[in-house]
Amino acid sequence: MSAPTRIRAVISGDKTDVRVLMAHPMESGLRKDAAGKSIPPRFITEIGATLNGSRTLLSARCSAAMSQDPFLAFRFSGGKPGDKLALSWKDNTGDSRSDEIVLA
Repeated sequence: MSAPTRIRAVISGDKTDVRVLMAHPMESGLRKDAAGKSIPPRFITEIGATLNGSRTLLSARCSAAMSQDPFLAFRFSGGKPGDKLALSWKDNTGDSRSDEIVLA
């Protein structure tokens, strides 16, 4: 299992700005290790964010073109203190992670 996803959200009026840092190696499969062997591909393929478990805020498909430990930022309207924001991702090896914060 990977390290926790770091999620920060700031409510300003009706808008909520969200910043996310996902811990993931994001290997494209094109690099080689010190011994010259190919490093197998391992990258995030899907990212999703929901508010209170029912409202979809973000749904994205990704590829190997993202950097290691990807950073993501987005804005949505209608967030209130006490709402639960959940972010999840899946990678091409079947690994996945979900993390949740409560908006303040």
